[in-house]
Amino acid sequence: MAEPIVELRNITKRFPGIVANDNVTLDIKKGEIFALLGENGAGKSTLMSILFGMYEPDEGQIFVRGKEVHLTSSKDAAALNIGMVHQHFKLVSNYTITENIVLGDEPLKRFGPFSWVDLKGASEKIRALSLEYGLEVNPNDKIQDLQVSTQQRVEILKMLYRDAEILIFDEPTSVLTPQEIEYLLDIMEELRRGGKTIILITHKLEEIKRVADRCGILLRGKLVGIYDVATTTTQRMANLMVGKEVDFSVDKPDHEFGEVVLDVSNVTVYNDLKVKVVDDVSLEVRKGEILAIAGVSGNGQVDIADAIAGLQNISEGSITLNGEEISNLSIKERIAKGISYIPEDRQKEGLVMDLNLRDNLAIKTFDREPFSKKGVLQPNAFEDQAVDLIDRYDIRSGQGSQTITRSMSGGNQQKAIIAREVELDSDLLIFVQPTRGLDVGAIANIHQQILDQRALGKAILLVSLELDEVMALADTISVVFRGQILKTDDARNLSKEEVGQYMMGVTK
Repeated sequence: MAEPIVELRNITKRFPGIVANDNVTLDIKKGEIFALLGENGAGKSTLMSILFGMYEPDEGQIFVRGKEVHLTSSKDAAALNIGMVHQHFKLVSNYTITENIVLGDEPLKRFGPFSWVDLKGASEKIRALSLEYGLEVNPNDKIQDLQVSTQQRVEILKMLYRDAEILIFDEPTSVLTPQEIEYLLDIMEELRRGGKTIILITHKLEEIKRVADRCGILLRGKLVGIYDVATTTTQRMANLMVGKEVDFSVDKPDHEFGEVVLDVSNVTVYNDLKVKVVDDVSLEVRKGEILAIAGVSGNGQVDIADAIAGLQNISEGSITLNGEEISNLSIKERIAKGISYIPEDRQKEGLVMDLNLRDNLAIKTFDREPFSKKGVLQPNAFEDQAVDLIDRYDIRSGQGSQTITRSMSGGNQQKAIIAREVELDSDLLIFVQPTRGLDVGAIANIHQQILDQRALGKAILLVSLELDEVMALADTISVVFRGQILKTDDARNLSKEEVGQYMMGVTK
């Protein structure tokens, strides 16, 4: 084995009410792909943020290439050729790709007393890098016009532009389609062949098996151990990261469906650019039924969900809930009529990031009793609900109900949204990418939450890019392609391969 390029010795990091990293010691070899595995909130991102200079450890030492280093900022890390792609991208939306990549390290041209930023030269370098590593982009495109997967390429190019040798990927596939995930894993292998060292933070065990050499497993801040990936099963990894036996099976007993709760009839939606994104879509969801919309990202499935919830206007067709037309109702009115909505983007649409957890959990019910009496908010009711939901939904937060939501891990933010929406006791629950970025234990828990709601007779609309999730949970599957429903059938009549073909627009 190669010599360690990074050594973390006895690293401890504390935040108010929580020990994020508890005496963690590990080494990473030059030229390997090292995976860091653990539950949401286990301390993975914190540990790598310490290596990237975003946090300083309370205790412990960091060695890079055999020398002890003290990292106080990301600039210190960059000087040691360490780069990081964060789970939530650090890009300026109205800047071009080139402007984002050179930000903070602008190349200057000089002529006598004059100097200016050489964006043209930088763009040429970026274009060459993108071709070399199979990350082709147009350096002059603005971030706001790019798909998520292309934005991720920009983050990777930002590291390569700065000659990063140690590349940290924090949950890199949580916002990608299966095809994009496969492409990214290929890129990682290509980077390793080029001599790079990669640290991969992920919850997805199959990805670790696909590309990683070794994995370190964290459980509530402590290092459980370091394991050879080739000789460790995914079941064992899951058990170690959760601290108990994980059951991957889904128990979905057959039952009769009730009357129609949601009726979407001939709905058409245009986006802000006047492009038709939903084209004459019709579907029904009955009491006790899980209808899953499957499709490759960007084919209109999220727009369908947004239109039902009131986030987008429809130009044609109708939407009825329990027989009542709701197409012209406001979002708040639709909530009151009985719609719960777990959105695709938890940070932009699901939570107010700078509010505490207690207030986020009550954000849709604050004006109802017992949270409000005669127009006066009742803090004790807010607190009682928060304590109850934190316990029942295993929401891990350092300062309990008073934790600022932004400081929580992405997975625990997602748990908070699901707890809030399920507790509304709505007739219709819309889940859009409900398990994105979650660990195996949390995924199993949320799948059970969805099935529990099904058993209670709720109508459930599930939008997921995870085909395995669709096949495991759905009673009925509708496959969308370019804004149209190509196929709707009982899930028992469709194979995973058939659904995949419809997703790619292949019809029979």
